[in-house]
Amino acid sequence: MKAICCFLLKILGWKAVNGVMPHKKAIIIGVPHTSAWDFVISYLYYTSVGGVAHVFIKKEFFFWPVGALLRRAGGIAVDRTKGTTVVKQIIAEMNSRDTIHLAITPEGTRELTTHWKAGFHTIAKATGAVVYLGFFDFGKKEVGWIDTLELTDDAQEDIRRMKDYYRKRNLVGKYPEKFSLAD
Repeated sequence: MKAICCFLLKILGWKAVNGVMPHKKAIIIGVPHTSAWDFVISYLYYTSVGGVAHVFIKKEFFFWPVGALLRRAGGIAVDRTKGTTVVKQIIAEMNSRDTIHLAITPEGTRELTTHWKAGFHTIAKATGAVVYLGFFDFGKKEVGWIDTLELTDDAQEDIRRMKDYYRKRNLVGKYPEKFSLAD
């Protein structure tokens, strides 16, 4: 699968930046999130470098035969109807595994938003996961990660620092009009 994904990524004209995250428990932030293609490109990238990135997907999508494909691609079902929050379910799942690389988009939607969600921060603090600043840049056709984000106890300040980091990268989403780094 690694070779196939590498081939497909190259055919599509994309360059992988960096390999598998070295920490056993990691959260990779995916920015900018403007299209379902972000998942496809990210999957091809992380598989091509030998990694398995996990994503949490609402359990309703895990029906036959789609469920088997989603699990194979790193999907983990999450129940949004339970009394417990999704973040608590993710924390429990991450704490039950020795190794997990979780992909999260803090924008929380593919639509234009200036409010980034802090769930990644809560999850990282509760599980000890290292936060990697990942990206998919449709302008340069580069996908990967370069830096980590040292978390403080102030999630909103950490989000502001993330936005500053991404501003300096001049990222372009598949649909640029759906991406904003405004505070």
